[in-house]
Amino acid sequence: MRLKLSFLTSGPMVGLGYGLLWGLLWPTTQPDWTLQFGLRFGVLLLSPFRYWGWLIGAELVAAVSIEYWYGYTPDWQTFLFGDLPQPLAVALCLGLLRRANLRPNMRDPEEVSRLLLAGGFTGAVATATDALMMALLSELPSTGLLEGFGNEMLGNYVGLLLIVPPLIMLWRTRPSKQEVSELLMDGLLVMLPALVILLILTEQAAPQREFARILSLAPVLFFAFRHGWRGASLSMLVSSLGMAVVDRVFTHVIPTASSHMFLAVAGTGALMLGSATDALRRSSARMAEQNVYLAAVNRRLDHLARQLRDAARGNLQTEENQRRHMAAELHDELGQNLTAIQTHVKLAQNRLKQAGMEDIGTSINGILAHMRRALHRVMDDLRPAVLDEFGLMRALDEGPIRDLLATAGMIYHTELHGDPRMLEEDIRTAIYRLAQESATNAVKHAQATEFRLRLRIGERAGAAMALLDIRDNGVGLPERVPRGGRGLQGMRDRVTSLGGLFRLRPDHQGVHLRILLRSSIAKRETSDL
Repeated sequence: MRLKLSFLTSGPMVGLGYGLLWGLLWPTTQPDWTLQFGLRFGVLLLSPFRYWGWLIGAELVAAVSIEYWYGYTPDWQTFLFGDLPQPLAVALCLGLLRRANLRPNMRDPEEVSRLLLAGGFTGAVATATDALMMALLSELPSTGLLEGFGNEMLGNYVGLLLIVPPLIMLWRTRPSKQEVSELLMDGLLVMLPALVILLILTEQAAPQREFARILSLAPVLFFAFRHGWRGASLSMLVSSLGMAVVDRVFTHVIPTASSHMFLAVAGTGALMLGSATDALRRSSARMAEQNVYLAAVNRRLDHLARQLRDAARGNLQTEENQRRHMAAELHDELGQNLTAIQTHVKLAQNRLKQAGMEDIGTSINGILAHMRRALHRVMDDLRPAVLDEFGLMRALDEGPIRDLLATAGMIYHTELHGDPRMLEEDIRTAIYRLAQESATNAVKHAQATEFRLRLRIGERAGAAMALLDIRDNGVGLPERVPRGGRGLQGMRDRVTSLGGLFRLRPDHQGVHLRILLRSSIAKRETSDL
């Protein structure tokens, strides 16, 4: 099997196939419609250099054989100056262009334009070579020289435009079975009716015939949009062959050079449009793949963020539980011991008075009272008892925060709305601690006369939301410390661990905090009033 495949791809067999195909295209040659040039350019562009000798030799043998077939016996001058120069000129140009990194690629408009420019340059060189050889053989007529040169260049370019893209498609970028089936289906539904309409219109008078040629390019544009440069090249080839068959078989009208010029311009535009469509689709596909990848990465990041928030929230809950336990231990142990000491001191008060040591008892009672107040402050910092006894709203409105601000001579304004039972316990605790920390900062640093707290609790999109707005009219924060000190950073960390939003808004006077916390709605405690 491998031996058979190597035999079929050997130089003589490739040359033989190329020579037969080149000979089959000989009858289609017109002054400005040369498919053989496109075949020569495409095959030399796509084949390895080691096959070029066989290909050029096969073409020369085919040319001489056709001349003999038509009863013309060429001499050596006709062969050297007529048949041989153009294939050699094309091979030389393509050899230089391929070494200059010309690639048979039509993936984007830049590659298509580079390929068509190379083809136009090669066609011009081939036409100039033919003109030079004719000048050497005989004197060229002075009339019609420029027109003949232009017609031959146009024929070479049209041949390249019709043959090279299908060759690249078959040789390098073969369509899949699904693409082939879609091309065939659109060919039956679009191209075949267009050819029928072309046949009907070309049998009419001249204006309708010219309109038919323009209309024949409509399916080419459709295929360019639908199937990219492959569809544009195939539809352009089928449409051109259809027009050629109609002209030769039915109307017997020779198309003018202006018709082929229109074909060349429109075909070039269709190929550019098709390649741009393919490039846009590839870009969209890459964008879609990147979006899928980014969506997966975002989901992973969201999952990690949820894990971090859950871990931080768990740590916060553990900390609150430890605080509650420590507060209970201090109340049960140290508080009872202080009470016992105070009781013993009262019992010993008469003895101390008789011994003239009444001042010592008074001093001990003062120290015990100070220790009890300090113990209450520590216990309140660990776990605010007012929050458990009165609930969030009364704790914010009537609890120690108001006492703290009143002692500092600050006016305390509250605006509380909503049902705190919609919130989870750790969120209620966080709201109270945020308000407590803000009030403490205002008393210590703000030099303010007013402190305002507004809390709104409501429901949105199946979740309970709490908006806490805190502000004072003090001196504000230092300019070089935008996040404040450790107190503000601790507040920010607490809010972040609960999945909330913390905003420190710049005001002209004082500090303004806006905090948003979310909680899933579920059955909550009904004791928080």
